[in-house]
Amino acid sequence: MKVIFMGTPEFAVPSLQTLLNDKNLEVVAVVTQPDRPVGRKRVLTPTPVKVEAEKHGLPVLQPERLRRPESVEAIRTLQPDLIVTAAFGQILPKSVLDLPKLGCINIHASLLPKYRGGAPIHYAVMNGDAVTGVTIMYMAEGLDTGDMISKIEVPIEDSDTTGTMFDKLSLAGAELLERTLPDLLAGRVQAVPQNDAEAVYSPNITREQELIDWTKPAEQLWNLVRGLHPRPGAYTVWNGEVLKIWTCAKPDESDQASEGVQPGTVLEAGERGIAVAAGQGVLRITELQPAGKKAMDAAAFARSGQLAPGTVLGTSGD
Repeated sequence: MKVIFMGTPEFAVPSLQTLLNDKNLEVVAVVTQPDRPVGRKRVLTPTPVKVEAEKHGLPVLQPERLRRPESVEAIRTLQPDLIVTAAFGQILPKSVLDLPKLGCINIHASLLPKYRGGAPIHYAVMNGDAVTGVTIMYMAEGLDTGDMISKIEVPIEDSDTTGTMFDKLSLAGAELLERTLPDLLAGRVQAVPQNDAEAVYSPNITREQELIDWTKPAEQLWNLVRGLHPRPGAYTVWNGEVLKIWTCAKPDESDQASEGVQPGTVLEAGERGIAVAAGQGVLRITELQPAGKKAMDAAAFARSGQLAPGTVLGTSGD
């Protein structure tokens, strides 16, 4: 069976490796996003999937737009029996979906129909879910609307962030693909339609979502911070500048601010970090990053005396 793999970030690499290890398959090409400038020096950098593909001497296609006729024709020429995608980053047009006789399948990092869209891992952590997972589905023209082939659940621990869940779900997706391939190639799968009425969407994170609203409960803010770690990161405003909040301790229900204290007020700054009043409860910051500086331990920053008790975060400081 000839297969084309489409993927871009590190999340997709274990799934590509699974395909390469299957003796019943021949990976005839890898399709990934074009090289992009990265970092302050804007160094043109290949995607992790491209790096992995080149290790194995695989042909790599990097179309700016997959739906362009020349891109579709390049895939048609390869005559794939199956197309497998994982965090590719582009929507496949019908002209591509119709090419392989075994169809196009996608490895999606959620338990569909929950969290369709581009940021399923972020939303699962931000919403405080206890469990998420991976779904392998047939691809359709809609956004993650195809029939579901198989699923695997992965718990979200208190210590998890979007970064750690990214790694866990990447490996879980590869494991699920390995388990699913034999039945798929033999034509034994019985796909289940999604219930559109239960669909939940997870659009890409906006700058507005990254801003901490101190009037919200501390536990909700803790989930927000770990859901945005390691990128793009949550932030507040201090003295008119961005103050990144990278990590926080899980709120203790017994830790409450005095009645009448304005949300965003620093209550304590010491060796246990920086405690800030929330709309309900207290959020204790353990790692932060002032504007123009590197990320640092909140206790170390507290010793500088710059964020003294009584300071109100989330205001311009004027």
